[in-house]
Amino acid sequence: MAELPQRQTDIGPPHYEKFLPPVIKKNYGQWSYHEVLSHGHMVHTAKSGDKIWTVRVASPRLLSTTTIYEMCDVADKYCGGHLRFTTRNNVEFLVSDEKNVTPLMEDLKKRGFLLGGIGDGISNIVHTQGWVHCHSAATDASGLVKAMMDEFADYFTKTSLPARVRIAVACCVNMCGAVHCSDIALVGVHKTPPRINAETLKNQCEIPSTISSCPTTAISPDPKTKSVKIKLEKCMYCGNCYSVCPSMPIADPVNDGIAIVVGGKVSNLRSNPKFSKLAIPWIPNNPPRWPEVVAAVKTIIDTYKAGAKKHERVGEWVERIGWEKFFALTGFEFKAQHIDNFTFARETFRTTSSFKW
Repeated sequence: MAELPQRQTDIGPPHYEKFLPPVIKKNYGQWSYHEVLSHGHMVHTAKSGDKIWTVRVASPRLLSTTTIYEMCDVADKYCGGHLRFTTRNNVEFLVSDEKNVTPLMEDLKKRGFLLGGIGDGISNIVHTQGWVHCHSAATDASGLVKAMMDEFADYFTKTSLPARVRIAVACCVNMCGAVHCSDIALVGVHKTPPRINAETLKNQCEIPSTISSCPTTAISPDPKTKSVKIKLEKCMYCGNCYSVCPSMPIADPVNDGIAIVVGGKVSNLRSNPKFSKLAIPWIPNNPPRWPEVVAAVKTIIDTYKAGAKKHERVGEWVERIGWEKFFALTGFEFKAQHIDNFTFARETFRTTSSFKW
């Protein structure tokens, strides 16, 4: 019986092996070492002696199709069509022929792309959707990241820090971004509870799913209004209820703002992975440049650069000097929000970013 050709479907992504450069496919799992040549490019060497060069450029998370087509044209010209997007939105061009590396880098510079993000510095900032798309955002993401990267571009292209610094932005505490495990992270926070529109809620929302959406059990039925009610001392203003019930809006242009957390990482090099801890509980939104937020992040980076040892991540530096000294050096005020005082939850819930007191 003749073997039937494999049926092509649209279920799931195609296998990644189809898109590997030939040199990577040939030496898969057989790489010997890599060498960082500059903030913008590096080389990997296989046990066979084969090499592949990586040229990295910055990229905003929200891209036009025109820019993507331009990147693909560059990859076709110098890389045999091979490029990849990293988890932090960097774009890496994978070059198998050394003679194409310098022309590629020069071409990218002429086109206005920012080369960098490799080594001990600031890589691209991973972020969520913000006001562009997210319905529950407490702050913007793209505009905030643009303001920060304008300030810290030198740390991406040429200036070194004691170790890599990963920055993330999440536009609300539901946290599509990697803010729980980044060196410095910004989180959009609401300071007011959801506003209940009882007249529309009974027609727009399923009450059981609305109640179950609350992670702190702050929502309960309200038979009088055929709606729901909120126990304010339990509400943590996450906005998760609004995700399932549009009759419970939470956005507030006056009270919405940004919290800054520090010290997280996913690497287990030198120390175990760490969760981020609260540094500043609230800074007001002040678009389009968010000067207060950028200044606070700059204070953290400058203080870390001045005091950290070589290869020491932000969280490792803070733990070495102590949180008391961190607040003293940065000048940030220690407030009540830094203390984990949740008393209604079981011990297993006590995994907040605040300090245990």
